[in-house]
Amino acid sequence: MVDRMLVIDDDKTVLDSCQKIFVSEGYDVVVTADPQEGLKLASDKAFDVILVDWKMPGFDGLDVVEELDRRSPESATVMISGYPALERATEAMKRGAMDYVPKPFTPEEIIQTVKKALRHKVTTEKKALGRIEKMIKDWQFPTGTVEDKPPKTIAETVASTVGVGKATSPWVTVFILGILAGAYIGFGGLLSTSVTFDTGAALGIGFKKFLAGSVFSVGLILVVIAGAELFTGNNLMISSVMTKDIGFGAMVKRWGLVYSANFIGSIVLALIFYLSGLWTAGGGAMGTAAVGIAYGKVHLSFIEALVRAIGCNWLVCLAVWMALAARQIISKIWAIYFPIMAFVAIGFEHCVANMYFIPAGIFLHNWAGIAGPTAFDPASLGWGSFIWRNLLPVTIGNIIGGAVFVGMSYWSAYLRAPARTA
Repeated sequence: MVDRMLVIDDDKTVLDSCQKIFVSEGYDVVVTADPQEGLKLASDKAFDVILVDWKMPGFDGLDVVEELDRRSPESATVMISGYPALERATEAMKRGAMDYVPKPFTPEEIIQTVKKALRHKVTTEKKALGRIEKMIKDWQFPTGTVEDKPPKTIAETVASTVGVGKATSPWVTVFILGILAGAYIGFGGLLSTSVTFDTGAALGIGFKKFLAGSVFSVGLILVVIAGAELFTGNNLMISSVMTKDIGFGAMVKRWGLVYSANFIGSIVLALIFYLSGLWTAGGGAMGTAAVGIAYGKVHLSFIEALVRAIGCNWLVCLAVWMALAARQIISKIWAIYFPIMAFVAIGFEHCVANMYFIPAGIFLHNWAGIAGPTAFDPASLGWGSFIWRNLLPVTIGNIIGGAVFVGMSYWSAYLRAPARTA
């Protein structure tokens, strides 16, 4: 049976290209540059797959995708865009799109995306459930978990959309967003120090750590909701490598770019903290606490730092993973809060957070003359000890925690091709 395709795009070049590509692949292709006509066609005729642009005169492609899902629930909808953005891709998937592909695309890329969307078409039963959910929404009942993505769908989104979007976004955009992410995590670190530097004696160490973790979560909340590129979260790109949607080299290059940008943003926040004079709070107690945090981090053994880092990014990537499942901002915040609170309260190590914590301690020690805790060895807190005794093992551990324990684990559970039988 011939697959029927509808292409909705105001760019005639794209329409002609898609028609030529898919007619040669054996598809029955209908094209239109008018979104209204496209919606009517989708209502009147059955299409196996629909390609729709997100930016058309007078129309938001996300709204068109949602309307297509209502009018033609049996179709696999794929969004195409010349302005790739992770947040928009994720939102398109939530509104009913099966996949997302940036322009310009090669024939091989668009063919592969369409075939994958057709393979992943939801069953009739799931679509029926989707119609019930839309009825509930239309009746204005409170929406809940019915709108959230199940784990298998998150795995598919991470591999086919999120990872690919990160690998193909312009490097300048990624670099700027990486600087912002470093600063945002720095904000979380600064806030946690600000509210806990003098609470240990009054509240006890356990509650102090809980409080530090609770407020530190603002860092990843800013990254996910405001939009930024964080190295530890990008470790999930391994899923796209495992599904062969991107190459290993492309992933490593993006990791390096984001890691460097995160370092710059973190250093900026550390300098802001020093120059602001905020560390003088409590008669300098806050500054002493900041130096003590840095001192403690560079005195972990290599194995301690490595293992603590594995636990850290296992939880951080789970926070990102669960945030992708949530549609509402408040749901995303709660999905992020608990894993991040947990990793900080437990005492795990995060490489980007340490890009703020340890330089902040170095600046205060070298430039403000703060001695730090009892038995402080001034020579042990410097750039060399920062890089070799903390940043290196923590970075390695974070990669293992995020890429192996989350990315590869869920790929193996949901996306790995079944073994061939003899």
